Amino acid sequence: MSRRTDQLHLGAFLANSGHHVAAWRHPEAQADASQDFEHFKRIAQLAERGKLDALFIADVVALWGHHLDALSRTARAEHFEPLTLLSALAAVTERIGLIATATTTYNEPYHIARKFASLDHISKGRAGWNLVTSVVADEAWNFGRDQHVDHPDRYRRAEEFHDVVKGLWDSWDDDAFLRDKASGRYFDPGKLHVLDHQGEHFSVRGPLNVARPPQGHPVLVQAGASADGRRLAARVAEVIFVAPQDVESGQAFYRELKEQAAGFGRGADEIKILPGITPFVGRTREEARERFEELQALVDPLVGLRLLADTLGEDIDLSGHDLDGPLPDTPPGQRGSRRDQTIALARRENLSIRQLYLRLAGANPAIGTAEDIADLFEHWFQSYACDGFNVFFPVFPGTLESFVEQVVPELQRRGLFRREYSGRTLREHLGLKRPANRFSQEQTGP
Repeated sequence: MSRRTDQLHLGAFLANSGHHVAAWRHPEAQADASQDFEHFKRIAQLAERGKLDALFIADVVALWGHHLDALSRTARAEHFEPLTLLSALAAVTERIGLIATATTTYNEPYHIARKFASLDHISKGRAGWNLVTSVVADEAWNFGRDQHVDHPDRYRRAEEFHDVVKGLWDSWDDDAFLRDKASGRYFDPGKLHVLDHQGEHFSVRGPLNVARPPQGHPVLVQAGASADGRRLAARVAEVIFVAPQDVESGQAFYRELKEQAAGFGRGADEIKILPGITPFVGRTREEARERFEELQALVDPLVGLRLLADTLGEDIDLSGHDLDGPLPDTPPGQRGSRRDQTIALARRENLSIRQLYLRLAGANPAIGTAEDIADLFEHWFQSYACDGFNVFFPVFPGTLESFVEQVVPELQRRGLFRREYSGRTLREHLGLKRPANRFSQEQTGP
């Protein structure tokens, strides 16, 4: 297989004190970071200094679970609404992309189309939408439902939701707004397009009351691991977040998704696949290992068991089992693909319950020197197991600083990562074409 000549894409997962579930307890962490805009501003500007492609914020529209004893031992009960936070960060950054999660299960297409179009204008073309179907059942209770929407129904709704949003983004031609003071004409009525969508889940006339976004459409991101999720990703996503366990499974996913995308008439370069990875960087391997173990030791067993239950099935109770004993047989849960992968990992490596929840807490760690991390990134990239990484920084700001100051220069030295931004928009960072307006069919970009 020939050596790749393109470069890695790197996103920064933006969490409160850090991505690790025990980050807020770390001596270097800011425990009250979740409501401190200055904290997020420092992180965003540091990531931009490192020339990273984008910031990414996950979200649920509920508490992260209703098991309060475990939840009360994490920093996940409070967090900013993502689009509000990213709109503020757009004003204090210039180049880095801004990707927010918004569920298709408990939103309406017009709202989402309008909000992301606005963010794209505010940021001058740096917005991305992480299109998800809600997986946290508690969200249903906040939107007038007694129970969560079934998995197949969530994805049917998501497919149509996506189509409506993209249609609304094409409500105006790029040059529709004349703003001609002499003639008194603000926009050209002939360049306004009414969607008039009628479908199974939505009836949306349109048009959108925001001009066409600078990127044409904000970048579409997806992270579905199930069969339905992969199909949706292959059809619509431009960036895919994924969690393979090793290079071989990464290569298999990479091939499968790009082949599926070809079935929808899409080219391989139209999708960027970014596995999640958590770097622990040290001046020596021993120092890096110490930093990892220091955080792992802060994981409360109640939190660890909750991590397992959230992966294996909401109603699973492992509290009566020996934490240092094997994982017992567990009934099927709603989160099929993640559940199956986790159980397979436990069986394959003969992990105890404690070891298994610590694996989940570690979130696919890469532990070593800057050269070690760069070696791993290069191996995955050159093996066609990814197009880059969605990087989970364990504790802010320290682990991001180490990455920007040590790993990024090593990647640049190897020619694997940019030294400067070559464009201004997120699409330009990712090498993605600006999509055609369905009514005018003009396409620009690389």
